[in-house]
Amino acid sequence: MKVAYPASDQLSQLNGTQRALKIARHSPCAICDGSCSALHPPLDVDVVLDQQFTNESCLGDLGQYGSDADDDDSDLPYLQMCACGHDVRDHNADEIELEPAEFARRTRVAIRLDELLHDAGKLLDFQYRDEDIVSLRRQMRIPVSLVSPPIPATSSPEQASSPVSSILSDPPQPSNKRRRISISSLSDDDDDDDDDEEEDRPLAARMALKTSTRAEKSTRPPASKRSGKTRGKASHKAQTAPVSLLPPSEPEEAQMNGAVNGVNGHVNGVKVEDVMDQSQLSRLAAGVTVDTGANAPAGPPGRTEKIAITEMRRGVIQITPVENDSQPRSFIILAGLKTLFQKQLPNMPREYIARLVLDSNSRGLAIIKRGFKVVGGICFRPFPHRGFAEIVFFATASADQEKGYGGMLMDHFKAHIKSAYPEMMHFLTYADNYAVGYFEKQGFSKDITLDRSVWAAYIKDYEGGTIMQCTMLNKVDYLDKPNILAQQQEAVMTKIRQMSRSHIVYPGLPQFQPGEPGGVTVDPKDVPGLRESGWTLKMAMEEVRPVSRNADTYYLERILKELQGHPQAWAFLQPVKAEEVPDYYDVITKPMDFSTMEHKLETNQYPNIDAFVADAQLVFDNCKTYNPEHTIYHRNAIKIEKYLKDQLLEELKRDG
Repeated sequence: MKVAYPASDQLSQLNGTQRALKIARHSPCAICDGSCSALHPPLDVDVVLDQQFTNESCLGDLGQYGSDADDDDSDLPYLQMCACGHDVRDHNADEIELEPAEFARRTRVAIRLDELLHDAGKLLDFQYRDEDIVSLRRQMRIPVSLVSPPIPATSSPEQASSPVSSILSDPPQPSNKRRRISISSLSDDDDDDDDDEEEDRPLAARMALKTSTRAEKSTRPPASKRSGKTRGKASHKAQTAPVSLLPPSEPEEAQMNGAVNGVNGHVNGVKVEDVMDQSQLSRLAAGVTVDTGANAPAGPPGRTEKIAITEMRRGVIQITPVENDSQPRSFIILAGLKTLFQKQLPNMPREYIARLVLDSNSRGLAIIKRGFKVVGGICFRPFPHRGFAEIVFFATASADQEKGYGGMLMDHFKAHIKSAYPEMMHFLTYADNYAVGYFEKQGFSKDITLDRSVWAAYIKDYEGGTIMQCTMLNKVDYLDKPNILAQQQEAVMTKIRQMSRSHIVYPGLPQFQPGEPGGVTVDPKDVPGLRESGWTLKMAMEEVRPVSRNADTYYLERILKELQGHPQAWAFLQPVKAEEVPDYYDVITKPMDFSTMEHKLETNQYPNIDAFVADAQLVFDNCKTYNPEHTIYHRNAIKIEKYLKDQLLEELKRDG
């Protein structure tokens, strides 16, 4: 039995059935208990490419010469059933269940996977796997990913039809420059989860509870820098690598493989964990904190070194700046960056990525491993005469995202920018709404302090994206952050010790030591440290009634904060002023806004999530009722309403 598989890699040429099949081909079965990792045909089924595109060739139409009817595959049905016994929709390819936006995202990822299979000559081999395929298939399991860039908004037909290369070679021109967004293949949960956990604890408690071994994940930011060339008046054209390159000579090869570790000549020191002596181990076994003895260190305990730092110290990886300077070494690294971005950012067109990365005005910072294998990198556009840089792409290989490459790359990027462009202290980027939290961890803020006249003609608005800014500090050595943070923490702890005695630990009561008779009562006044803490007997008699706050409250606070921070939410933050809109309250009898919702949330007036969502919906309904469809208020209400529904849907999926 023969069935067909779609050969096209053009999204516009695929219908819904073909798109679902491509998604199912790379998605696990939702019914099988992990035994079916992707749709694959039964043993008695022969899969061939559909004839819609495979019949087209440089020989033209051969139908005039006739054909055998038995060999005509043009009417074959498409593959629908998997060898596991379940159909395409059961392999997470149901458009209704996924919703159109997520279905389209997974289709783009599936198309990129098919492109990789086609390049390897394995498009019809349903059992074929390699590192790149396995890495990219992980994105088929993510409901909403940071790799989905917002769609650039065009203000005129001329802008929409202008060639992509125009933004690569010409100086910034507001009339026809297209918009770009920084894209990251990293998730918001990477690398700094441990830091977030610490921030949720009181600082004094953090000192006692912090452990020396913690799960390490990686975060990533953008950036890199320019070589210091001044831009001439004439526009620079993007250069592409020559078809063939002579192999480097021995001196060139030695220079390429030189053991320069890091772009800033900085070698990170190794942090070694403190080893507990026998007395500390004994106190730990007895339930006494080990950092209170005579030999306890004054600062926080040491933390294990991240894998990325270890690999850099050993020379396994290097971080190197790169630009299109027509040198063989640069072409090799740029080709690696291009391939990495194309694999990790499947929603971006391959040609667009290639043009940006190879553009002579772009700059890059790459993590190379064991020679010239690129495992991470960033592409950015510097504007030194304006004092800022635009971050375009950032990604690391999926297999290495748990090693801390992203955080290390960001630190080196900032240090590299400070070294090569002393006057360029600002970074601007458009972040996908799902990536805002990630960029905030890297020091970015939605509060744009850079004057709009500095960047407005160079970076334009993106629909669905949030512009964010990062400003560096001259006095901070970004490659020495651990020591700086340790000094700051110790300074804070010193101040706390001056006003608090919480760091003092008293010995246990002798009446309750092993071997002592039972039935002993102790006067609270005789408990060491209790009187010094300010405790009185009256405190024990008073009933404490803490305000009840459940998990839903914290979740709603986070959702409301995200709604208030949405770039299109400015009209909904405060109540409508009657003096500005005199007839508003004649039309709207039940007004609502985000500040009122915040007050109700703080005073526990929402019994459940449904009540909160009802008020949010009231905000959107009021806006759409009062404002006509063509107004910006009406359009913004629709956008934020959809954003809220997406957030709630993701929470439901996470809860199972």
